[in-house]
Amino acid sequence: MKILIIDDHALFREGLCYVLNDLEDSMTIYQASDYAHALIQLRAHLDMDLVLLDLKLPGKDGFSILNLFSEQYPALPIIILSASNKHSDVQRSLDAGAMGYIPKDTTSAVMLNALRLVLSGGIYMPASIVKCYDNNQAAESFIGITPRQQQVLGLMVQGHSNKMIASQLELAEGTVKMHVTSILKFFGVSNRTQAVLASEKLGLFTEKAQ
Repeated sequence: MKILIIDDHALFREGLCYVLNDLEDSMTIYQASDYAHALIQLRAHLDMDLVLLDLKLPGKDGFSILNLFSEQYPALPIIILSASNKHSDVQRSLDAGAMGYIPKDTTSAVMLNALRLVLSGGIYMPASIVKCYDNNQAAESFIGITPRQQQVLGLMVQGHSNKMIASQLELAEGTVKMHVTSILKFFGVSNRTQAVLASEKLGLFTEKAQ
C-alpha cells in the first residue's frame, strides 16, 4: 500500500508516519509539504492508494488541491486531515470529493479505523460533526451506510432489540432484520455485538445502553 501525506509541518508528518505503520505491514509512505511536491509524488507513483491532505498549506490551499486532484485522479481516495472543525469546511470537502474528514485531535485508534473504512469503500465523518447536522440523507450518509441503516445502528448501540427498534422507527420487524444484516455485511462482522464495537471504534456513536 502507498500513502501520500500532504502537510507543511514536518513534525506532524513524521508523527503520522509512526501511526500509519500500524495500518498495514507492507506499506510505503510518501510526504509532501505543498502542491508542487505532492504533484511530483503522484506523477512518480501512479499506483498511490490514499492521500491524506491538510487544508492549510502554503501556495495552493487544501481545497484547491482537493479540487484539482479529484479531477486529475478521480479514483484516488483523498481524506482531509485538518485542525478545523468548522461544518462549512467539512461540507466543502465532501462537495469537492473527499472520502473522509478527520480532525487532527482524533485519537490514533479512531484514525486507523477511519482509514480502513475509507479504503474499504466507505466515507468517514467523526460523530461530533455528524451530530451537528439535521437528520437528512446527506448527514446520515457520512459513514457510508444509508440513513435508515444508521438509525438502526444507533439504536443497536443503545442496546435495543429488533422488536424495540421496529417499534421506535415504525418498521416491520422483518425490515429491521434486513437492515441489521446489511449493517453486519458493511462492517464485515458476523453479529450485532461486533457491529456495535466496530461503530464505537470509529467514534460514530457515544451513547450506550443505560
